[in-house]
Amino acid sequence: MVSAGTAPAAGAEQRLSDLGITLPPPPTPFGAYVEAVKMGKLIFLSGMLPVVDRKPQYIGRVGGVLSSDDGRKAAEAATLSGLAAIKDHLGSLDKVVGVAKLGVYIATEGDFRDHPKVADGASELLLKVFGAEMLSGRVVLGVASLPLGMPVEIELVVEVAD
Repeated sequence: MVSAGTAPAAGAEQRLSDLGITLPPPPTPFGAYVEAVKMGKLIFLSGMLPVVDRKPQYIGRVGGVLSSDDGRKAAEAATLSGLAAIKDHLGSLDKVVGVAKLGVYIATEGDFRDHPKVADGASELLLKVFGAEMLSGRVVLGVASLPLGMPVEIELVVEVAD
């Protein structure tokens, strides 16, 4: 479980810098869709995968060839891709005023049960970047397969300032 603490005063861009995190290049679609769509004050991301420059960072199912820790790192990598897509769309992560929803889809083997631990890789990164006041609800699902054989795909909806 992620516990909400006091958020630092700095904005998301400064927090990334303070954490020593460099975002990957924004992802490009693997099909006929766009990575981000703005509707009103919401940005809806397409499914974000753990890729850098269209190259998978992880392949396989969690609980099979990949451990829970590998899955957690893949969730974090997918979230970094999501943050890069948001920044590319808005120009700055500081324009994000809320995280409305996080969905984490995990390709798993058989009786895998550590879904929350894997999903925390995404949730905890968002907590560090945006602060506790923006901690969202989430849905976590185990699935049979994901695009290109990757272990994790995230769905993210954020609210932006006018």
